[in-house]
Amino acid sequence: MPVAPPSPQPLSLNALRALEAAARLGGFAAAAVELGVTPGAVTAQIKALEDRLGAQLFQRSARGVALTPLAAGAIANLSQAFDLVGQASHALIAAAAPQVLHVATLPAIAQLWLSPRLPALRAVAPEISVSITALEGPPNLKRLPYDLCIFYGDSGGAVLSGDVIFPVCAPAMAARLKGIEDLKHVPCLSDATWSQDWTLWMQGAGRGDADGLRGPVYSLYSLAVEEAVNGAGVLIGHDALVARHLASGALVAPFQPRVTLPRALRIWTARHQRPRGALDRMMRFLRDAP
Repeated sequence: MPVAPPSPQPLSLNALRALEAAARLGGFAAAAVELGVTPGAVTAQIKALEDRLGAQLFQRSARGVALTPLAAGAIANLSQAFDLVGQASHALIAAAAPQVLHVATLPAIAQLWLSPRLPALRAVAPEISVSITALEGPPNLKRLPYDLCIFYGDSGGAVLSGDVIFPVCAPAMAARLKGIEDLKHVPCLSDATWSQDWTLWMQGAGRGDADGLRGPVYSLYSLAVEEAVNGAGVLIGHDALVARHLASGALVAPFQPRVTLPRALRIWTARHQRPRGALDRMMRFLRDAP
């Protein structure tokens, strides 16, 4: 009676994904962020893969990790393979629901710029359904199923708006400010991600640095905006994100100097992954929306 030999066990796809991400991003911590797991999980996956192979994939040192020649020789093929898997997955999702668009953007952009425009989009294109994911940085469009990305950046995509910054506050707070020097006597609110806003504005306005300006720091820019509306202090406004508050009078700009940063609010798309109809319609709407 013939006996079938046992099939060789393939390498773990999760472990290979951890290897590829760590190699591409230069470390286990960065790979963990992209993969949505802990650095310990990435370390464990790679250690298990090394044990399975009986060979090292990374050289560990106090300065970090570096690929061994064995791993370096495999990374190009692994990256191409995972890119193709990501694109195939996205194409499958898009074909199954061609009118559902997946958008990745900063939390502040999602709340302050994109969300207020969605009612108008639904009015003119009720067949389009929009799913929004808030991320701290642009995703890898070859791997993740997002159709549109909206982030601040220096290049790529289509420009939606320049990044113009200036102080904003509630009208009652503005009444306390007779000149820029008065900022030292009121709370100057900051966002943790854009922690250099006050320095950039003061330097752009020809007023030196931001020494002497103090105030609460918020982890979400949208929360800082709401606190400025509530009268908690003065915040550096990003024109595209505070335009509606300025139009309503909830916020005012107490000082004239406005500083244009090199970056801009940009939108780009993974056009190769989805039928063009709904995607092109939403792109045109967002580019033309006030």
